[in-house]
Amino acid sequence: MSKFLEKGIQPFGVNPASAEKHLDYVNLKQFPFPLLSDPGREVASAYGAVKLMGKSINRSVFVVDRTGKLVFAKEGMPSDEEILESVS
Repeated sequence: MSKFLEKGIQPFGVNPASAEKHLDYVNLKQFPFPLLSDPGREVASAYGAVKLMGKSINRSVFVVDRTGKLVFAKEGMPSDEEILESVS
């Protein structure tokens, strides 16, 4: 987490679960970042991460810079180093 914060990156997760379920999951897994609720899958749709006719989400990582420009996009779980390289 510190490597991301040093580069000015604020990680967070987004998925369709409710805010209440996210809170329980964050506490269980002790994530050092927030999870945001996208019950209508609007964010996932905007980033092309919806699959199975809108019923599921592809695990994906996106980095948006301070100007709003998308500088990194990859399905799956890229390494921290791969993500950090996308930010100068």
